[in-house]
Amino acid sequence: MLKADRAARILSHIAEAGSADVHALSGLLGVSNATIRRDLQELHDQGLLQRTRGGAVTGPVNLELPLRHRSEQRQAEKRRIARVAAELVPEGAVVGLTGGTTTTELARVLADRAGITLVTNAVNIAAELIVRPDVRLVVIGGLARSASYELVGPAADRMLTQYHLDVAFIGVDGLTAQEGCTTYDEMEAQTDHAFLRSSRRSVVLADSTKIGRVTFASICALSEVHDVVTDDGIFVDQERAIAECGVRVSRA
Repeated sequence: MLKADRAARILSHIAEAGSADVHALSGLLGVSNATIRRDLQELHDQGLLQRTRGGAVTGPVNLELPLRHRSEQRQAEKRRIARVAAELVPEGAVVGLTGGTTTTELARVLADRAGITLVTNAVNIAAELIVRPDVRLVVIGGLARSASYELVGPAADRMLTQYHLDVAFIGVDGLTAQEGCTTYDEMEAQTDHAFLRSSRRSVVLADSTKIGRVTFASICALSEVHDVVTDDGIFVDQERAIAECGVRVSRA
């Protein structure tokens, strides 16, 4: 297993469990205790977890995994979600895309569609699309977030008021019927909301691990969302609660 893959697995495991010891991670990943200790120390030095005697913990706040560590997680589900979401995009549409691993997969699907305009604040998505001659690309500027590769803040929000989107797709870190859509960063939440305000149709892309979770900053209530596209891992009661808020749920 590559070092980057190990780091992603370690961060994901500790984010879900809250803590882990060296021996458990060694067994989980099939590498030596010494390798795990080196990995944990490097992740501690990057500020991604808190090293403890014999293991590591997430620390006092929710752990937001950087995009580079999230890109390989649940990739098959995210690709299926992207294919279903692409069916919601009419020919010649102006499409808004926030950052995130699932929206990145959607951007790759839409890159093969001629005649659409893609408006994004994600620099990684923009870097992939700028070489696609059939795609008209608009990049929203702002303050760069290293965790999500997004440009956010008041400048991004003001720029979005100048555009009219046919459909906007946003990624979230949490979604519940009660708390709506949430993410880890307040400025990112405000820019996500600006995408929704500028669009005629609002779609949330969220794999089932995000459903039922609440994170720090509120993006919007579910009443502001038209569709949620997720995978088959969503529980029936979760799907029912979301549908009762007037939101159409599509399973990929």
